[in-house]
Amino acid sequence: MSLPHTPLKTDLRQEFPLSGSINYLNHAAVSPWPIRTANAVTNFSRENATQGSKHYLQWIDTETTLRKQLQQLINAKSINEIALLKNTSEALSVVAFGLPWKPGDNIVSIKGEFPSNRVVWQALKPKGVELRLADINSTHPEQELLKLVDKRTRLVSVSSVQYASGFQLDLARIGTFCRKNNILFCVDAIQSIGALQFDAQAIQADFVMADGHKWMLGPEGLALFYCREELLEKLTLHQYGWHMTDTFANFDNDEWQPVDTARRFECGSPNMLGIHALSASLSLLLEFGMENVEARILENTRYLFDCIDNAEQLTLLSNTNEGRYSGIVTFRHRTMDNDSLFSLLTKNNVMCAQRGGGIRFSPHFYTPKEKILHALDIATM
Repeated sequence: MSLPHTPLKTDLRQEFPLSGSINYLNHAAVSPWPIRTANAVTNFSRENATQGSKHYLQWIDTETTLRKQLQQLINAKSINEIALLKNTSEALSVVAFGLPWKPGDNIVSIKGEFPSNRVVWQALKPKGVELRLADINSTHPEQELLKLVDKRTRLVSVSSVQYASGFQLDLARIGTFCRKNNILFCVDAIQSIGALQFDAQAIQADFVMADGHKWMLGPEGLALFYCREELLEKLTLHQYGWHMTDTFANFDNDEWQPVDTARRFECGSPNMLGIHALSASLSLLLEFGMENVEARILENTRYLFDCIDNAEQLTLLSNTNEGRYSGIVTFRHRTMDNDSLFSLLTKNNVMCAQRGGGIRFSPHFYTPKEKILHALDIATM
């Protein structure tokens, strides 16, 4: 199912009233909120202060709306496959410690992944599970990844976009391989959902997770966890509470079972404040249309590529091949060290990050090109 699509009438400059002196190029870290999100939080807080939980049933409606929005963003079959967890790490842990591992099993992933998608698998070592890491800095990255797979591989876990370089993997190729060989496919999509179109069905993902505070323009403390319906009851539960039962509205019922939807992974009370905020943020992305969001982001990326190529002082580190780049662009200065360049940029109100041996810029769809150009002018002073 899909939510109605309507043309965006709101002026993006009104939605993102960032101080004129700030060049915000750090959406791959923590994003600023749209004004509608700030308003949603303000309104929720005011309502709570003046009326308490009088309208709690309406809050639950907002929670359902958020699940539908996330379903649309990733093309899940139904909202029954969508859980609302605290963060990406929690979602990865649900998978890692929910699967029935045997000594000698292995997981295949990638060198240089963000720690969330490494630490959780390393923590399985006491169970006799091996983590195999592929070096994808080659002309055939998917081949390098999949050649580590053998008959004891139970899961392949990758990031859809590499956080340091912005490199995109061919997820559909990996997913097809995994499904054909009865291997589970787990995708940390935090650097793509909200920036690029994402289709869990097309890539044949079994598990997808992503925090809302990066490209989805939402708050920290709330994340998407997608679990393919056929696998919901395959993950052993380690957290229990009233919210994950099949009779969660009946507090006196001693006879209960875990609900047969992804809510089974939500043990306690939902983060209602975060739910209102993230739903407001996603309403902006969905109104604009993810195809349009992606087009603008990739246009900004190509603009960065051209500007950096034309700057004698800078060297581009990100991959420029079609289909391999995303909203993240990493570069370095030819004569200035990264610490000094980062200090120069931040002192001049350029919000960015040090990643992957260089400086990482990550503008969003609403970022004007003049902000990007001004930031690069500072980098080449």
